[in-house]
Amino acid sequence: MKCIIIDDEPLAIDLIKEYCSKIDFIELVGIYTNALDSISIIKEKKVDLIFSDIEMPQINGIDFINSLDNKPLFIFTTAYSQYAVEGFELNAVDYLVKPIPYHRFIKAVSRAKEIITNRSLSMTTNVFPSTGEEKKAENFIFIKADYENIKVNIEEIKYIQGLKDYLKVHILGTNKPILTLMSFKDLLSKLPDRDFVRIHRSFAINVHYIKTIQKNKVVIDDMRIPIGDSYKEDFFDRLGIK
Repeated sequence: MKCIIIDDEPLAIDLIKEYCSKIDFIELVGIYTNALDSISIIKEKKVDLIFSDIEMPQINGIDFINSLDNKPLFIFTTAYSQYAVEGFELNAVDYLVKPIPYHRFIKAVSRAKEIITNRSLSMTTNVFPSTGEEKKAENFIFIKADYENIKVNIEEIKYIQGLKDYLKVHILGTNKPILTLMSFKDLLSKLPDRDFVRIHRSFAINVHYIKTIQKNKVVIDDMRIPIGDSYKEDFFDRLGIK
């Protein structure tokens, strides 16, 4: 997996370099203190993953990533946790808050490797190549409800609520959730884990719909969703909240 670092802090660069050197599936192919200097190597499609700081001179990391037409995978590395939700809205693989613990770095790059592997498998196993329909298939899932399978756009799922033997899937633009007997495990296996996260034994959320995060709750619309004690550390860690 070919990676580049974009950061204007020498200590941060040294730490990420050290971490990369310990992981055999990472090949560091460039280091840039100015994001604009990395454009040529990115356009040549020689990069699989970008480690990008956010607060940098000339252009910040979020604006830079947002400016790219064909984005590689990217992980934000920053000292500021307030950009976490905005980072995930750009589909960041992960959001690491400095100083970055090694175990969080491993988790983030492993997630990136998994995404790349799954993309490769999807391309090699597609039985209907070159029709364009395979791209659309990544944007929706079918949820079994009663005696039918309902097509749902993934990006419109706000949160999933577990109630006894069934799940309520809350969808953008409607007050009537979909009721399904699918388990959390089966439903979440159909959804991208960089967008959906379990925060309670009875709730999983789409991070793009987070309005605010309180000490023990996430607010989506007017719904205050509890954060379970056993899920809190991983959830806050993922969003870079200390």
